[in-house]
Amino acid sequence: MQRSFKALLVSEKDGKYVREIVERPFDSLPQGEVLVQVHYSSLNYKDALSAHGNKGVTKSYPHVPGIDACGIVEESTSDDILVGDKVIVTSYDLGMNTSGGFSEYIRIPAAWVVKLPTNLTLRESMIYGTAGFTAALSVSKLIRDVKRKDGTILVTGGTGGVATLAVKMLKKLGYRVVVATGKLDMQKNALLKIGADEVISREEVDDKSGRPLLKPKWAGVIDTVGGNILATALKTTQPNGVVTACGNIGGAKLETTVFPFILNGVSLKGIDSATCPMEIRQKVWESMATDWKPDDLEDMVNEVDLKGLLSEIESIMNGQHIGRTIVCLKPQK
Repeated sequence: MQRSFKALLVSEKDGKYVREIVERPFDSLPQGEVLVQVHYSSLNYKDALSAHGNKGVTKSYPHVPGIDACGIVEESTSDDILVGDKVIVTSYDLGMNTSGGFSEYIRIPAAWVVKLPTNLTLRESMIYGTAGFTAALSVSKLIRDVKRKDGTILVTGGTGGVATLAVKMLKKLGYRVVVATGKLDMQKNALLKIGADEVISREEVDDKSGRPLLKPKWAGVIDTVGGNILATALKTTQPNGVVTACGNIGGAKLETTVFPFILNGVSLKGIDSATCPMEIRQKVWESMATDWKPDDLEDMVNEVDLKGLLSEIESIMNGQHIGRTIVCLKPQK
Protein backbone atom coordinates (compact mmCIF):
# COMPACT_ATOMS: atom_id res chain seq x y z
CA MET A 1 0.00 0.00 0.00
CA GLN A 2 1.40 3.39 -0.99
CA ARG A 3 2.14 5.85 1.79
CA SER A 4 0.30 9.16 1.86
CA PHE A 5 0.40 12.42 3.79
CA LYS A 6 -1.84 15.40 4.50
CA ALA A 7 -1.41 18.70 2.69
CA LEU A 8 -3.29 21.89 1.85
CA LEU A 9 -3.92 21.61 -1.87
CA VAL A 10 -5.02 24.54 -4.04
CA SER A 11 -6.87 23.55 -7.23
CA GLU A 12 -8.53 25.47 -10.03
CA LYS A 13 -12.18 24.44 -10.45
CA ASP A 14 -14.64 26.21 -12.73
CA GLY A 15 -12.49 29.33 -12.83
CA LYS A 16 -12.15 29.52 -9.06
CA TYR A 17 -9.34 28.46 -6.75
CA VAL A 18 -10.38 25.97 -4.09
CA ARG A 19 -8.33 25.20 -0.96
CA GLU A 20 -8.74 21.71 0.52
CA ILE A 21 -6.94 19.52 3.04
CA VAL A 22 -6.28 16.27 1.21
CA GLU A 23 -4.30 13.04 1.40
CA ARG A 24 -1.53 12.98 -1.23
CA PRO A 25 0.60 10.03 -2.39
CA PHE A 26 4.37 10.25 -1.94
CA ASP A 27 4.90 10.00 -5.69
CA SER A 28 3.21 13.44 -6.00
CA LEU A 29 6.31 15.01 -4.45
CA PRO A 30 8.96 16.39 -6.81
CA GLN A 31 12.41 14.92 -7.32
CA GLY A 32 15.11 15.86 -4.82
CA GLU A 33 17.91 14.46 -2.69
CA VAL A 34 16.25 15.10 0.68
CA LEU A 35 12.87 14.01 2.08
CA VAL A 36 11.82 16.00 5.17
CA GLN A 37 9.05 15.17 7.60
CA VAL A 38 7.70 18.66 8.24
CA HIS A 39 7.11 19.71 11.85
CA TYR A 40 6.24 23.39 11.27
CA SER A 41 5.64 25.83 8.46
CA SER A 42 4.66 29.51 8.57
CA LEU A 43 2.27 31.84 6.77
CA ASN A 44 3.58 34.61 4.50
CA TYR A 45 1.84 37.03 2.16
CA LYS A 46 3.32 35.16 -0.81
CA ASP A 47 1.66 31.97 0.47
CA ALA A 48 -1.71 33.69 0.57
CA LEU A 49 -1.22 34.90 -3.00
CA SER A 50 -0.36 31.39 -4.14
CA ALA A 51 -3.39 30.03 -2.30
CA HIS A 52 -5.58 32.48 -4.23
CA GLY A 53 -4.28 31.50 -7.65
CA ASN A 54 -1.81 34.32 -8.26
CA LYS A 55 0.04 33.22 -11.40
CA GLY A 56 2.83 35.68 -10.66
CA VAL A 57 3.74 33.46 -7.70
CA THR A 58 2.62 30.00 -8.84
CA LYS A 59 2.38 29.21 -12.52
CA SER A 60 0.39 25.98 -12.46
CA TYR A 61 -2.14 24.20 -10.26
CA PRO A 62 -2.97 21.99 -8.37
CA HIS A 63 -0.30 23.15 -5.96
CA VAL A 64 0.72 23.02 -2.28
CA PRO A 65 1.85 26.48 -1.04
CA GLY A 66 4.20 27.19 1.86
CA ILE A 67 7.53 28.93 1.25
CA ASP A 68 8.81 27.89 4.70
CA ALA A 69 9.27 24.50 6.34
CA CYS A 70 11.32 22.82 9.03
CA GLY A 71 11.52 19.28 10.29
CA ILE A 72 13.52 16.06 10.42
CA VAL A 73 15.28 14.44 7.48
CA GLU A 74 13.73 11.05 6.74
CA GLU A 75 15.63 10.18 3.56
CA SER A 76 18.78 11.67 2.01
CA THR A 77 21.20 10.82 -0.80
CA SER A 78 23.46 13.74 0.18
CA ASP A 79 26.68 13.20 2.11
CA ASP A 80 26.16 16.56 3.87
CA ILE A 81 22.55 16.03 4.98
CA LEU A 82 21.96 12.98 7.13
CA VAL A 83 18.85 11.07 8.16
CA GLY A 84 17.73 12.46 11.52
CA ASP A 85 19.14 15.96 10.93
CA LYS A 86 16.93 18.86 12.03
CA VAL A 87 16.70 21.26 9.10
CA ILE A 88 15.21 24.54 7.86
CA VAL A 89 14.08 25.12 4.27
CA THR A 90 13.11 28.62 3.15
CA SER A 91 13.31 30.57 -0.09
CA TYR A 92 14.45 29.22 -3.46
CA ASP A 93 11.37 27.77 -5.21
CA LEU A 94 9.74 26.08 -2.22
CA GLY A 95 6.00 26.74 -2.14
CA MET A 96 6.06 28.75 -5.35
CA ASN A 97 6.29 26.17 -8.13
CA THR A 98 7.70 23.36 -5.97
CA SER A 99 5.32 21.59 -3.58
CA GLY A 100 5.63 23.56 -0.34
CA GLY A 101 5.55 23.50 3.42
CA PHE A 102 1.78 23.31 3.99
CA SER A 103 2.29 19.59 3.91
CA GLU A 104 3.44 16.81 6.23
CA TYR A 105 6.31 16.03 3.84
CA ILE A 106 8.48 17.92 1.36
CA ARG A 107 11.17 16.66 -1.01
CA ILE A 108 13.77 19.20 -2.02
CA PRO A 109 17.33 19.59 -3.39
CA ALA A 110 20.06 19.27 -0.76
CA ALA A 111 21.34 22.71 -1.81
CA TRP A 112 18.20 24.30 -0.28
CA VAL A 113 18.75 22.86 3.19
CA VAL A 114 20.07 24.74 6.25
CA LYS A 115 20.88 22.68 9.33
CA LEU A 116 19.09 23.97 12.41
CA PRO A 117 21.46 26.07 14.57
CA THR A 118 22.19 24.70 18.04
CA ASN A 119 20.44 27.49 19.96
CA LEU A 120 17.21 27.42 17.94
CA THR A 121 14.24 25.05 18.12
CA LEU A 122 12.33 23.95 15.04
CA ARG A 123 9.32 25.90 16.25
CA GLU A 124 11.38 29.07 16.73
CA SER A 125 12.83 28.72 13.24
CA MET A 126 9.34 29.03 11.79
CA ILE A 127 8.41 31.95 14.03
CA TYR A 128 11.22 33.53 12.06
CA GLY A 129 10.62 31.87 8.67
CA THR A 130 11.29 33.80 5.47
CA ALA A 131 10.03 37.00 7.12
CA GLY A 132 12.58 36.69 9.91
CA PHE A 133 15.38 35.73 7.57
CA THR A 134 14.58 38.74 5.35
CA ALA A 135 14.51 40.99 8.42
CA ALA A 136 17.84 39.57 9.56
CA LEU A 137 19.46 40.13 6.16
CA SER A 138 18.24 43.74 6.33
CA VAL A 139 19.62 44.17 9.85
CA SER A 140 22.95 42.64 8.86
CA LYS A 141 23.44 45.09 6.00
CA LEU A 142 22.34 48.08 8.06
CA ILE A 143 24.45 47.52 11.18
CA ARG A 144 27.69 47.20 9.21
CA ASP A 145 27.69 50.97 8.71
CA VAL A 146 25.10 52.35 11.15
CA LYS A 147 25.89 52.23 14.86
CA ARG A 148 23.58 52.83 17.81
CA LYS A 149 25.14 56.21 18.52
CA ASP A 150 24.32 57.41 15.00
CA GLY A 151 20.62 57.86 15.73
CA THR A 152 17.16 56.42 15.12
CA ILE A 153 16.26 53.61 12.72
CA LEU A 154 12.99 53.82 10.77
CA VAL A 155 11.16 50.57 9.95
CA THR A 156 8.28 50.73 7.48
CA GLY A 157 5.53 48.19 7.01
CA GLY A 158 3.68 48.35 10.33
CA THR A 159 2.81 44.95 11.76
CA GLY A 160 4.03 42.91 8.79
CA GLY A 161 6.21 39.93 9.60
CA VAL A 162 9.45 41.43 8.26
CA ALA A 163 8.87 44.75 10.00
CA THR A 164 7.97 43.31 13.40
CA LEU A 165 10.92 40.93 13.45
CA ALA A 166 13.29 43.67 12.28
CA VAL A 167 12.09 45.82 15.19
CA LYS A 168 12.70 43.01 17.67
CA MET A 169 16.21 42.30 16.38
CA LEU A 170 17.19 45.96 16.32
CA LYS A 171 15.92 46.42 19.87
CA LYS A 172 17.90 43.36 21.00
CA LEU A 173 20.98 45.05 19.51
CA GLY A 174 20.22 48.29 21.38
CA TYR A 175 18.96 50.57 18.60
CA ARG A 176 16.20 53.16 18.92
CA VAL A 177 13.43 52.27 16.47
CA VAL A 178 10.51 54.19 14.98
CA VAL A 179 7.85 52.25 13.06
CA ALA A 180 5.62 53.70 10.33
CA THR A 181 2.17 52.19 9.77
CA GLY A 182 -0.84 52.88 7.60
CA LYS A 183 -3.21 51.90 10.41
CA LEU A 184 -2.01 54.03 13.30
CA ASP A 185 -5.18 53.79 15.41
CA MET A 186 -5.39 50.02 15.06
CA GLN A 187 -1.70 49.12 15.29
CA LYS A 188 0.01 51.65 17.55
CA ASN A 189 -0.38 49.72 20.80
CA ALA A 190 0.61 46.43 19.18
CA LEU A 191 3.76 48.00 17.73
CA LEU A 192 4.72 49.62 21.03
CA LYS A 193 4.23 46.26 22.69
CA ILE A 194 6.70 44.52 20.37
CA GLY A 195 9.34 47.11 21.21
CA ALA A 196 8.96 50.17 18.98
CA ASP A 197 10.11 53.35 20.72
CA GLU A 198 7.67 55.41 18.66
CA VAL A 199 4.93 54.74 16.12
CA ILE A 200 4.09 57.23 13.36
CA SER A 201 1.62 57.34 10.49
CA ARG A 202 2.55 56.28 6.99
CA GLU A 203 1.78 59.81 5.77
CA GLU A 204 4.78 61.11 7.72
CA VAL A 205 7.13 58.99 5.60
CA ASP A 206 5.31 59.40 2.27
CA ASP A 207 6.48 62.78 0.97
CA LYS A 208 4.54 64.22 -1.98
CA SER A 209 6.39 67.56 -2.26
CA GLY A 210 8.65 66.45 -5.09
CA ARG A 211 11.69 67.96 -3.39
CA PRO A 212 14.90 65.97 -4.05
CA LEU A 213 16.10 66.20 -0.42
CA LEU A 214 14.39 66.75 2.94
CA LYS A 215 15.55 67.38 6.49
CA PRO A 216 17.55 64.32 7.64
CA LYS A 217 15.73 62.24 10.26
CA TRP A 218 17.01 58.69 10.21
CA ALA A 219 20.40 57.09 10.73
CA GLY A 220 19.09 54.15 8.74
CA VAL A 221 15.90 52.72 7.31
CA ILE A 222 14.60 49.19 6.86
CA ASP A 223 11.95 49.59 4.18
CA THR A 224 9.54 46.73 3.49
CA VAL A 225 7.13 48.73 1.32
CA GLY A 226 8.87 50.25 -1.72
CA GLY A 227 7.45 52.91 -4.03
CA ASN A 228 7.26 56.49 -2.82
CA ILE A 229 7.91 55.50 0.79
CA LEU A 230 11.28 54.12 -0.24
CA ALA A 231 11.96 57.31 -2.20
CA THR A 232 11.06 59.38 0.88
CA ALA A 233 13.34 57.24 3.04
CA LEU A 234 16.27 58.06 0.77
CA LYS A 235 15.50 61.79 0.99
CA THR A 236 15.25 61.79 4.79
CA THR A 237 18.22 59.62 5.75
CA GLN A 238 21.20 61.27 7.40
CA PRO A 239 24.52 61.64 5.57
CA ASN A 240 26.29 58.28 5.20
CA GLY A 241 23.20 56.43 6.38
CA VAL A 242 21.91 53.13 5.01
CA VAL A 243 18.50 52.24 3.54
CA THR A 244 17.61 48.60 2.89
CA ALA A 245 14.82 47.59 0.50
CA CYS A 246 13.02 44.24 0.51
CA GLY A 247 9.41 44.84 -0.60
CA ASN A 248 7.24 46.39 -3.28
CA ILE A 249 3.69 46.37 -1.89
CA GLY A 250 3.78 50.18 -2.15
CA GLY A 251 4.89 50.03 -5.77
CA ALA A 252 7.74 48.62 -7.83
CA LYS A 253 8.65 51.96 -9.40
CA LEU A 254 11.23 54.14 -7.64
CA GLU A 255 11.20 57.83 -8.50
CA THR A 256 14.18 59.62 -6.99
CA THR A 257 17.24 61.66 -7.87
CA VAL A 258 20.94 61.03 -7.45
CA PHE A 259 21.18 63.71 -4.72
CA PRO A 260 20.71 61.43 -1.67
CA PHE A 261 23.63 59.39 -2.99
CA ILE A 262 26.05 62.03 -4.26
CA LEU A 263 25.33 64.81 -1.74
CA ASN A 264 24.55 62.81 1.42
CA GLY A 265 26.40 59.59 0.70
CA VAL A 266 23.32 57.48 1.45
CA SER A 267 23.61 53.80 0.55
CA LEU A 268 20.67 51.82 -0.83
CA LYS A 269 21.05 48.09 -0.22
CA GLY A 270 18.78 45.52 -1.78
CA ILE A 271 17.67 42.40 0.09
CA ASP A 272 17.14 39.16 -1.81
CA SER A 273 16.32 36.36 0.60
CA ALA A 274 15.29 33.92 -2.14
CA THR A 275 18.69 33.30 -3.71
CA CYS A 276 21.01 34.44 -0.92
CA PRO A 277 24.27 32.43 -1.06
CA MET A 278 24.35 29.51 1.37
CA GLU A 279 27.47 30.75 3.18
CA ILE A 280 25.73 34.04 4.06
CA ARG A 281 22.45 32.23 4.76
CA GLN A 282 24.06 29.98 7.36
CA LYS A 283 25.88 32.85 9.08
CA VAL A 284 22.69 34.92 9.32
CA TRP A 285 20.73 31.98 10.78
CA GLU A 286 23.49 31.55 13.39
CA SER A 287 23.10 35.22 14.37
CA MET A 288 19.32 34.79 14.53
CA ALA A 289 19.85 31.90 16.95
CA THR A 290 22.25 33.81 19.22
CA ASP A 291 23.03 37.55 19.49
CA TRP A 292 20.01 38.79 17.51
CA LYS A 293 17.42 36.44 19.01
CA PRO A 294 14.65 38.40 20.79
CA ASP A 295 14.01 37.37 24.38
CA ASP A 296 10.26 37.34 23.74
CA LEU A 297 10.19 35.63 20.33
CA GLU A 298 7.35 33.35 21.44
CA ASP A 299 5.11 36.29 22.37
CA MET A 300 4.35 37.26 18.77
CA VAL A 301 3.19 33.92 17.39
CA ASN A 302 -0.20 32.38 16.66
CA GLU A 303 -0.11 28.61 16.07
CA VAL A 304 -2.66 26.79 13.90
CA ASP A 305 -3.05 23.42 12.22
CA LEU A 306 -3.81 22.92 8.53
CA LYS A 307 -7.53 23.42 9.12
CA GLY A 308 -6.95 26.66 11.05
CA LEU A 309 -4.64 27.87 8.31
CA LEU A 310 -7.58 28.37 5.95
CA SER A 311 -9.01 31.32 7.91
CA GLU A 312 -5.54 32.81 8.47
CA ILE A 313 -4.98 32.93 4.71
CA GLU A 314 -8.14 35.01 4.37
CA SER A 315 -7.03 37.26 7.22
CA ILE A 316 -3.71 38.09 5.58
CA MET A 317 -5.40 38.77 2.22
CA ASN A 318 -7.84 41.16 3.94
CA GLY A 319 -5.03 43.10 5.65
CA GLN A 320 -6.13 41.97 9.12
CA HIS A 321 -3.17 39.75 9.95
CA ILE A 322 -0.76 40.82 12.73
CA GLY A 323 2.53 39.22 13.73
CA ARG A 324 3.47 35.65 12.82
CA THR A 325 1.33 32.58 12.23
CA ILE A 326 3.00 29.19 12.29
CA VAL A 327 1.46 25.94 11.10
CA CYS A 328 1.96 22.83 13.22
CA LEU A 329 2.38 19.63 11.20
CA LYS A 330 4.39 17.86 13.89
CA PRO A 331 3.72 14.10 14.01
CA GLN A 332 1.54 13.17 16.95
CA LYS A 333 3.05 10.68 19.41
